[in-house]
Amino acid sequence: MDKMNSVNIAIAWCLAWGSERQPQFDVSILQQMCDGLRNGGEVPEAVKEIVEQVRELEAISDDDFPKTLDELKQKYSNLWNQNTKIGLVYGGVTKVKSYVFESEKLPDIRGASGLLDQINVIDLPAFFNKPTESNLYRFYHQDVRKWLESNTEDRNLLEALIPELIIYSCGGNILAFCPAAFVDDLANIIEKRYTYRTLTANSCAVGETFRLLEIKFGLLRDNIEDTFWLEQYQETYKDELVESYFGKLEESSNIEENFKNRKSFNELTTKLAILFNQRRSGNDIRNRPTRRYPPMFETHPYLRRDETEKRSAITQANDIPGKPYYSESSAIKRKFSDRMKNRESQESDWYKEGENPIDDGWIQRFEKFLKNDDYREQKYTDGSNLENVKIAESLTHLGKVSNGYIAYIYADGNNMGGAIQKIRTPQKYQNFSQDVDNATRYAVFLTLAENLHPRQLQGIDESKSKLKNGDFIHPFEILTIGGDDILLIVPADKALQIAKMIGESFEKILLREIQIPEVEIKDGYEVKGKISETNKIHRFAKQISGNKQCSLSMSSGVLITAYNTPIYYAEDLTEQLMKSAKKYAKSLKEKGFYGGTVDFFTMKSVTMISSSIEEFRKKALTFDKLKLKLYAAPYTLPELERFFQSIQALQKTEFPKSQLYQIRSFLAQGRRTASLNYYYFRYRLNKGHLLKENFEDLWCPAKTNNGNIAPWMCDIKEDSKEESKYETIWREMVDLFGLIKFADTKSLEKLEQETKP
Repeated sequence: MDKMNSVNIAIAWCLAWGSERQPQFDVSILQQMCDGLRNGGEVPEAVKEIVEQVRELEAISDDDFPKTLDELKQKYSNLWNQNTKIGLVYGGVTKVKSYVFESEKLPDIRGASGLLDQINVIDLPAFFNKPTESNLYRFYHQDVRKWLESNTEDRNLLEALIPELIIYSCGGNILAFCPAAFVDDLANIIEKRYTYRTLTANSCAVGETFRLLEIKFGLLRDNIEDTFWLEQYQETYKDELVESYFGKLEESSNIEENFKNRKSFNELTTKLAILFNQRRSGNDIRNRPTRRYPPMFETHPYLRRDETEKRSAITQANDIPGKPYYSESSAIKRKFSDRMKNRESQESDWYKEGENPIDDGWIQRFEKFLKNDDYREQKYTDGSNLENVKIAESLTHLGKVSNGYIAYIYADGNNMGGAIQKIRTPQKYQNFSQDVDNATRYAVFLTLAENLHPRQLQGIDESKSKLKNGDFIHPFEILTIGGDDILLIVPADKALQIAKMIGESFEKILLREIQIPEVEIKDGYEVKGKISETNKIHRFAKQISGNKQCSLSMSSGVLITAYNTPIYYAEDLTEQLMKSAKKYAKSLKEKGFYGGTVDFFTMKSVTMISSSIEEFRKKALTFDKLKLKLYAAPYTLPELERFFQSIQALQKTEFPKSQLYQIRSFLAQGRRTASLNYYYFRYRLNKGHLLKENFEDLWCPAKTNNGNIAPWMCDIKEDSKEESKYETIWREMVDLFGLIKFADTKSLEKLEQETKP
C-alpha cells in the first residue's frame, strides 16, 4: 500500500481504536496498521475497511464540494455512516505575560519563558511518545512518560497516544487528535502538567468529538437535513448574524468560496477556540473539573515573603549575589534560568529539583544553529571562542555592552488570521504551523548572526555579579519565539537593523529565497496577481523594482531606552508600537501591499511618557492647525532601508549636534521656519551634497514642482476630501543620530563617492 501522511495515520488510529476506553482491536493489530501505513506495507485484514475509509476521505479534493445536502449524503454515504467519532483537543498556556513578567529581574523572566516553552515543545509531545530532536531529552522523556502514567487513572491513555496524533505543538498551544473516549482525560492532563511544572502559570485545554465526514465538511447535524448548507447561505449571506459567523465576503472571493472556507476543518478548530475561551473565563464544562479557582498561595504576616511576588518564601539562595529569598514558584523559574545560563545542572542546597533537569534554552539553540553553519558562526563570533561566550545575568550587563541603551523588539505576524480561515484540512494546518514556526525561529537566528558579535563586559560591579569585567557575553536576550511571536532584547545601536532583517528574512524563508538546512517549507505563500505600485505605498521618491510578495509578513515594535527602564513598563510600550505597526500594515494591505512594517520610539527618560505612545504623539508631535506631524513612523521595510541611507549620510556630513537639535526644535514653529533653518545650516556644510542626494531628493521632493521642501514630506490624500499634511523623518533621524551604528564603513565611503558632484 502507499504511505500515508501523519494526519491520515492519526485518523485511522482513532477510528481503529473505537469509541471506548478499551481498543476494539488488539493493540498489536493497531501498531501493525501504523507500521504498514508509515512504510507503505500491508495492514492487518481486520482494519483494512477503516483504512479504505480514510483513503476515501483523503481523496476528496477541495474542488469536490457538494452543492446540496442530498448530494453530500449520496456521494459520501460510506463516510457518513461511520459511527466512530474522533477526538480533537486544543490547549495551552494563558495569561503568559502575567506569569513571565511577574518579576522584573531578567533571570526570572528568562526562566519563566523557557519553562513554558519546554512544556509546550517537549513535555506535551512526550505524552504522545514523540521523539525529540535533541539527545538531551532521552532520559527526561522517560520521566514525563512515568509522570503521565502515575497521574492518570486509565493506563490505556498511554497506549492510545501516538506521535502522529499531534497536528502542531508550538507557539504555546497544542492541537491534537485522540481516541474519542480520552478527550477529557487528555485535556485535564495538559492543564495539570502546566500546574505541576510551574505551580502558578495559567493553562487551559478543551476537547470535542467529531464524525469522520466533519473533518472535511465542517460541523454537521445528527439529522443531516437540519444542517445550514450552501443553498441557505446564498440566500442569507448578507444577514448580520450569518456574516459574523462566515466572515464578510471579500471582493476577491465569491459566495461559494467563502462558504467552503468555513465549512471545513476550520469550523472544528473554531468550535474548540470558542470552548477554550469559555473555559478560560471560568465557565463549567461537563465532566471536567472547574478551573474557576486558580492556584493561590496564602501568606502570613509573621512569615518572610518572596522579594518580588510577596508569597511566602521557602528558601534562600545562598549562592546568588544578594542571597535573595524565593517562594517555590519563583525558585522554579530561577533554577531553570540558572541551568540555561550555566549550560549544566549545578547542585545547590537552596532548592532541590526532580531527576534529569534539562537546560536547553534559546541561546543554546542559537549556538547549535551556528555550529551547523560555518559561515555564520565565523561571522558572529568574529574571532571569539563560542565556548567561552557567556550569557548575561541582568539588564545591566546588556546595557554595559551597548553604551547604556538597549532595545526591546516585539514582532508579530500579519495576515495570520485571514490565512488560517482559508485552511480547510488538518494537513494544511500542520504544514502552516510548521512553516511559520520555522520561518520565525530561523529569521531571528539568521539576523542575530548577521548583525551582532559577542561583546566584552566593562564597568560592572564584580561583587554583585558572577561574571567579571573582560568576560565576553552574548549581547542579546531571546525572551520568546513562539509561533509568529518574537520578543527580544538587543543592543540599541543595532535594533532597527535587526527588526528590519527579521521581517525580510521571515518573508524570504517562506518564499524559499533563503534555504535553511534540513528545513522544508511545505506550502506556497506567494501573493498571486498584480504587484502594487510602489509610489502609492512607499513615501520615498525613487521607485523600486516590483518583486514578488509574500502573503505573510511581520510587523515589529522597537523601543530604544535606557537599560534601567523597568522591563514590564518597556514591554508594554513595545507592544503598543507593535500594534501601531500592525495597524499600518493592515491599511497598506488594502492598497495591495502585504509586506512588513516597523514602528519605533526612542525614550531617553522613563518619565517621557505618562500615558501611551499614541497619546504622546498626538499631543506633543502633532499640530492639526499647522497640518504638521513631527514624526513619520511606522515605516515599511523598504522605507526603513532608505531611512538608514539618510542617517548614514547625516553621520557622514559631520553635522554639528547643536545645529541638529536646533533644527529639530524649529519643527514645531511651522514649515517655513524649519525649512529656512535647515537650508541655512545645510549649505554651510562641506559635505552637504550627501544630504541633498540621500535625504532631500529621496524624501522631500515637492509634489507640484521640481523643488524640495526639506525637511518635510507632503502626504497628499488622493481621492479624499481630507487636506494634505506634512510630516518629517528629521526628528527620528536626530534621535538615532548618536545611537545607531552601521557595521560596514565601506558603504559610507561608497555612499560619498557615489554622491560627489
